[in-house]
Amino acid sequence: MYIDTSHITRSGKTYTRHLLRESYRANGKVLHRTIANVSHCSAAEIEAMRLALRHKEDLEHLGTVQDAVTLKQGLSFGAVWTVYHVARRLGIAQALGTTREGKLALWQVMARVIDQGSRLSAVRLAMAHAACDVLGLGTFDEDTLYENLDWLAGLQASVEDKLFAQRTKTKPVSLFLYDVTSSYLEGTQNAFAAFGYNRDGKKGKRQIVIGLLCDEDGHPVSIEVFPGNTQDPRTFATQLAKVKTRFGVHEITFVGDRGMIKGQQIEDLAQQGFHYITAITKPQIEKLLKQGTFQMDLFDQELAEVLTDEGLRYVLRRNPVRAQEVRDTRHAKLATLQAQVAKQNQYLTDHPRANAQGAWQKLMARAKTLRLADWVELTLVERSVTLTIHEDAQTEATKLDGCYVLKTDLTPTQAPKEMVHDRYKDLASVEHAFRTCKTTHLEVRPIFLRLEARTRAHAFVVMLAYQIIQYLAVCWSALDCTVEEGLHALATLCLVEVSPTHAPSYHCIPTPRDAIAHLLHRADIKLPKAFSLSGTRVSTKKKLHSERLVL
Repeated sequence: MYIDTSHITRSGKTYTRHLLRESYRANGKVLHRTIANVSHCSAAEIEAMRLALRHKEDLEHLGTVQDAVTLKQGLSFGAVWTVYHVARRLGIAQALGTTREGKLALWQVMARVIDQGSRLSAVRLAMAHAACDVLGLGTFDEDTLYENLDWLAGLQASVEDKLFAQRTKTKPVSLFLYDVTSSYLEGTQNAFAAFGYNRDGKKGKRQIVIGLLCDEDGHPVSIEVFPGNTQDPRTFATQLAKVKTRFGVHEITFVGDRGMIKGQQIEDLAQQGFHYITAITKPQIEKLLKQGTFQMDLFDQELAEVLTDEGLRYVLRRNPVRAQEVRDTRHAKLATLQAQVAKQNQYLTDHPRANAQGAWQKLMARAKTLRLADWVELTLVERSVTLTIHEDAQTEATKLDGCYVLKTDLTPTQAPKEMVHDRYKDLASVEHAFRTCKTTHLEVRPIFLRLEARTRAHAFVVMLAYQIIQYLAVCWSALDCTVEEGLHALATLCLVEVSPTHAPSYHCIPTPRDAIAHLLHRADIKLPKAFSLSGTRVSTKKKLHSERLVL
């Protein structure tokens, strides 16, 4: 006798029925007959009937079964299992290889996704997760991971080439997005450390410069680290060589911002037979307006373009949202200056011996800082400062609010103006990658490294981790949680060690709660029915108690 359960889906709705049935033999054949339809029973009642049927010979002992079994929470399993299978799906695991070094590098990538930190923290993370068991790794410590960075640095180009080749099998890539950022250092001994233009606003900090090359979908294909004093355009030449020689792409269009692709870079692109899409600066726009290359009324169109005799194309647009933001900012600056003028005048009135010339000079300096000096005049008359707005100059200063001009050598046949505009706006995906890698989930800082090769490998680990984050973000886009929250939830799914009194212990995976089940379903991750641990455990050489201060 047994419970027979089946599910039927009709018109998008699933129906479940439960039958109490028994098997019997007639004329040498095994047949089945239904005793009762128990579909009206609750799920708990159905399970109770199943349990009773399994133990029908010793029902009097059924209540003591749980006393004979000990359950103990095991290692975290859900996050490691999910990230590992996503890495395999993206080809990262295959590109790194199945050697011990390849598996160690894969764990560094997975650890960066699950919880960010140093090599020491990656080892401590492996102590709490079933990392060695899922990856088939032997024991390791933080020194092993530091040495693994040396191996990974030497293999970076090969791994990038394999991943690029895999991604372009079905969809060839001919357009690349490129941008750079900087990351400040707390120490001074890193091989790339130097003072330079710091985008993080950290004065007095040495930094490194990081260049990220993405395809047209914003998927990272290569990352490179430069000394901290390297100017943005000087990082560009290596990208040209990389795309042509390593990736084997010959019909190429590079997309870069106005500070990246300049005169020398345009010449280098032309020599290689490549194309470009970039933006021009405000002074360049004003110069072209004076020369008559295009006129202001073109910015009134939704999207305009101008083709010059030299074969260059300019795509023009005014962003009304950005224009309003600039106007609001200008008005706020003017209100600030007016308030400071009123405050200084009141001070001069209350203090007859105060230096009026010094107060005027201070306000003039403030006007220059706020970039209002071109259309605001401050005059000092009888110990009173007067603010005058020159309407014509103000109108001239506001005419290009929200306006931007793109420049390309692609012909209208190769790329319509809408495509040129959309591809330039795709640079936002590179900026999003930098934000994710620097300040949100992945946190490339702090960089606990000094050697050149290990710093490059660290940046490469972060790039590979971002590919996994990017994939999970798409999978979980319909759910009300971030990738970080989803991974934290998955980390709570742990193995359970079952220890019967008179039998060997084993590990099982509990049925995940609904929230975790949705995360797994959206990522198309299937949990194994059973999982055996290898028994390998890791430990750190450096212990926390040796670092703690005794108070």
